[in-house]
Amino acid sequence: MRAMRLHELGQPMTLDEVSQANPLPGEVRVKVHTCGINFGDTLIVQGKYQEKFDLPFTPGMEICATVDALGEGVDNLAVGQRIASYSGIGGLGEYSCIPAATCVQVPDGMSDVDAAAFLVAYGTSHVALGYKAHLKAGETLLVLGASGGIGLTAVELGKMMGATVIACARGAEKLAVAKAVGADHLIDSSTQDIREVVKSLGGADVVYDPIGGDQFKAALRACNPEARIIPVGFASGEVPQIPANILLVKNITVIGFYWGSYAKWKPSVLTDSFAQLFKWYAEGRLKPHVSHVLPLEQANEALQLLIDRKATGKVVVQVS
Repeated sequence: MRAMRLHELGQPMTLDEVSQANPLPGEVRVKVHTCGINFGDTLIVQGKYQEKFDLPFTPGMEICATVDALGEGVDNLAVGQRIASYSGIGGLGEYSCIPAATCVQVPDGMSDVDAAAFLVAYGTSHVALGYKAHLKAGETLLVLGASGGIGLTAVELGKMMGATVIACARGAEKLAVAKAVGADHLIDSSTQDIREVVKSLGGADVVYDPIGGDQFKAALRACNPEARIIPVGFASGEVPQIPANILLVKNITVIGFYWGSYAKWKPSVLTDSFAQLFKWYAEGRLKPHVSHVLPLEQANEALQLLIDRKATGKVVVQVS
């Protein structure tokens, strides 16, 4: 089988011929069709992710695939079944062995590209806004990094949940993408003062932040009393230090949130979320925005699109 493998952190992957593995107990072997590229993948290949992997390895945490073989003890899946998974690594190879517990059945009407762009982005935003922040209709939601893979879904879902959505991104082209999925107000982070614009719009009740750094600091100071802030990543490279006095004075809550951890200790949160999200997709209410689809041999270019911030929504690699 062909697989893109990383032999040295921070260096390009190489397209290698490797042997297929057999699934261990609790695993399935899958034939990978598509692999969605996430910001987390760019951290993994640089060795900056919270989880580390032994070299060489095949990156790719989000896939659409067909079950090819069952490991011992797997009775909830069948050979030939089409699934999506958020397994951590292995997606940039033609076959991969992944935990059966991470697999969800793909609806018949969903394309392979949409399926590989769906779980992480929509799942992260849905659990963050609903389960964690308890976003209510009529509240104001500020989304930082609003044109990215998860930011764009936060705009879309926040609008569906009845919020007034302020989308913050860099440049008119990216803001137009956020506007198209429902943003009510737009902030160009390259030219406008986030704090002043948000305050002029009445302040933020919920802040969805995949950026960190100076944008987090500006958003914090634009929060209304009893606002909730959800840090979901630090694309700026700076983990903000939070001044507790501001939290105290305004009764603000900062909510820790790592979506992937629920698969290990409270999987029902994810399965309940996926059930609702797939229902909305089937009803035509959700549609992943995919700006680029590239072949397997261009997987390095796919990662670079995210690193250079040249993509909007998701980038997907066509594996087979």
